[in-house]
Amino acid sequence: MNKVIITCDSTCDMTKAQLEEYGIKTIPLYVRIQDNEYRDGIDITSDVMFEKIKQCGQLPKTAAVSMQDYMDFWKPLREEGYEIVHLTISGEMSVCFQNCRMAAEEMGGVYAVDSHNLSTGIGLLCILGANLAKEGKSAKEIYDVLMEKREKLNVSFVLDTVDYLAKGGRCSAVTAFAAGLLRLRICIEVQNGKMDVCKKYRGKMSAVLCEYVRDRLEKVDADLDLIYITDSGVSDEIRQKVKESVLAIRPFAKVLFSTAGCTVSSHCGPGTLGILFFEK
Repeated sequence: MNKVIITCDSTCDMTKAQLEEYGIKTIPLYVRIQDNEYRDGIDITSDVMFEKIKQCGQLPKTAAVSMQDYMDFWKPLREEGYEIVHLTISGEMSVCFQNCRMAAEEMGGVYAVDSHNLSTGIGLLCILGANLAKEGKSAKEIYDVLMEKREKLNVSFVLDTVDYLAKGGRCSAVTAFAAGLLRLRICIEVQNGKMDVCKKYRGKMSAVLCEYVRDRLEKVDADLDLIYITDSGVSDEIRQKVKESVLAIRPFAKVLFSTAGCTVSSHCGPGTLGILFFEK
């Protein structure tokens, strides 16, 4: 049987329990707040990061995994005889994939996958890869499947605030002001590896999320094996309400929850929530 392991960047936003269940190993990106540097998900979590942002009034900066970091991370696995399939955040969003590809070429036995996505969009690919590895598929076979399936991801988020996008230079201050004044909730979707605004909702977040779920699920032919509900800090009540809305429209066999890590949360801000799944 082939000895294959799935690894990925911390931007997969999977919980520790989920990573352990599927045997997936992660390597952290870096988060810099003022003069301090932290490893995403190891030295700092998104809720702690938001508190630090409140205290200093500055958004953090994120830094990619270096080529050497990747090689140091993979070396023990290669020495154990594993072939590796590694997934990164979209190459359109970070230089992680560029560094990963160069490290993979240097290391050998590593297949680098640009997920064309972020957060648990990457997580969905990781789970698929891990299941294929359990079935005895080779690293090359898994790589080929993931390269095809990444185009079937349906990934989107609704932002509770546009302040973080505005401060990060991803939307204008005028747009942010207008969105706040009109109580607009912006929906961001990932297409071709890039994030773009797909719709604007108006009203309370709890009501908006139900409408958002209908918009994302009613008109698509979803793969009903698994769906992720991922957020950057909402109440359990909202999570359960979104789950109920999802299952009322599509009978997914498995619903997983996760919290966005620092890399993703530093751009979307607190209170963001998204549903992520494969289309057929």
